[in-house]
Amino acid sequence: MSSSDPNRRPTKAERKERARLERERIQREMAARSRNRKIGIGLVSLALAGAVGAAVISAAGSGGLPEPQVLLERADAGAQQAGCADVQTTGSYGGVDDPAAPGYADRSHIGPGNAFQEMPPLATYPTVPPASGPHGDLTLGAGVYRDPPAVDRLIHSLEHGAAVIWYDPDAPGDVIDSIRAFYQQNDPVRQDRVIVAPYDYANGGEAGLLPPGTQMALVAWHRLQSCARPNLAAAFGFTSQFAFPTFGGRPYQGEAPEQGSAI
Repeated sequence: MSSSDPNRRPTKAERKERARLERERIQREMAARSRNRKIGIGLVSLALAGAVGAAVISAAGSGGLPEPQVLLERADAGAQQAGCADVQTTGSYGGVDDPAAPGYADRSHIGPGNAFQEMPPLATYPTVPPASGPHGDLTLGAGVYRDPPAVDRLIHSLEHGAAVIWYDPDAPGDVIDSIRAFYQQNDPVRQDRVIVAPYDYANGGEAGLLPPGTQMALVAWHRLQSCARPNLAAAFGFTSQFAFPTFGGRPYQGEAPEQGSAI
């Protein structure tokens, strides 16, 4: 019989060869599918990485810090995450609110010839930290302080429309570093009337420390917001409307009597 005879049965050797070729074909197809799957996964990963990168770039400025507008969009959520209470309006020093009433001392200056020769104990102020009350003749310049600054001067700056971000020295360092870095910018923050500082005054007793459960206190004249944890978005949400002038033309929510005066 001729090898081209269609009725001829393949030999054992031919069957083995055909089986080998079939296995190789299947292996090539499987390898191709695996290769295509890996390429697809790689492309998806690149796409996701690009999306994430774009989100990060859109949320951060050229220095890698969040853009102010992004922080404002996150301010309410940040305040919730930080366990912030509502902003409270604080009372006047000594409980006397009327500037014409006897005993009014909320805006008193400390020094010779004044009712207060030296700063009264922190415990006598209406809130911890103070949001008004007797203060020094000099103001405290805006900026980031590594050590606790002079409280009497800081209160005077509040009277002129400044806002302060007080933090517990034991608060998480990475979050505090992000707050410091953000407010050390000159542009685009435009918050040159904000003070960032640790609240830690050993001679003030309990009033020289933030209250238990508070790691960040946001203060303006007669305004106080206490937060369980520090949070940059929450802090900027406060200072952007309680430091005068405000950020981006936001309505001023404070009541500093000498808002805009030099600090």
